[in-house]
Amino acid sequence: MKEETFEGVAGLKIFTRSWRPAGTPRAAVVIVPGFNSHSGYYGWVAEQLVARNLAAHAIDLRGRGKSEGERFYVEKFADYVDDVARFVQIVKQREPGLPVYLLGHSAGGVISCIYTIEHQSEIAGFICESFAFQVPAPDIALSILKGLSHVAPHVHVLKLKNEDFSRDPKIVDTMNKDPLIANEVQPTQTVAEMVRADERLKKEFSKIHLPVLILHGSADKATKPSGSRLFDESVGSTDRTFKIYEGSFHDPLNDLDRQTVMNDILLWLDGRIAKA
Repeated sequence: MKEETFEGVAGLKIFTRSWRPAGTPRAAVVIVPGFNSHSGYYGWVAEQLVARNLAAHAIDLRGRGKSEGERFYVEKFADYVDDVARFVQIVKQREPGLPVYLLGHSAGGVISCIYTIEHQSEIAGFICESFAFQVPAPDIALSILKGLSHVAPHVHVLKLKNEDFSRDPKIVDTMNKDPLIANEVQPTQTVAEMVRADERLKKEFSKIHLPVLILHGSADKATKPSGSRLFDESVGSTDRTFKIYEGSFHDPLNDLDRQTVMNDILLWLDGRIAKA
């Protein structure tokens, strides 16, 4: 595993991790974590990918993990997207000629979805896990947050429970002890930008025509499986696959049935790489 940084929007140092097999990989997977997370949670996933001769590259979003920036804050959602765009270009330079697939979890799925709309020619496919397209909050509450973001953008208002991410007590214990996500609460500006991004996506899902794999746990309390279902019904891709994992929580790749989820991802990747 290799740790590096690159210069993101406004000169912030963005932290990344990468894992590569010996020799030339068949393809590269760029991983975009969501909230209460960072690239360090994808070591096992990367090992699985490398074992199948795939390169894995994961980013810490600005203000999260080991990346620079005000903790958990983003001024504009486009800053997340632009950082990911720069990272994908770095990966493509390091893996010349290889197909690149994007894997986004939760809020990272929203970021990856917008990136896909704006940069479809740069990647070969998109894996969207626990899509944070719909959050379990009343519309009136989200509207208030959007308004509050203009007068108090740095006030921390949304806290996700680590216990809602996984049924595996070891994973939850790791999260509870992780100083990089300790006391993580999302500021009003970050939440408002998420809401605005979701509003945009609802109008633009049909613009995506790449192969898409959509994954969600049925028992997810942090986001709604119905958001992933709407994405599946609205996306313009003819090659799309939607899977629900019964009983899984918010982070299926760190839950008790992670091997089943990983096997589905690997099978999907194998099928698309063969056609690339």
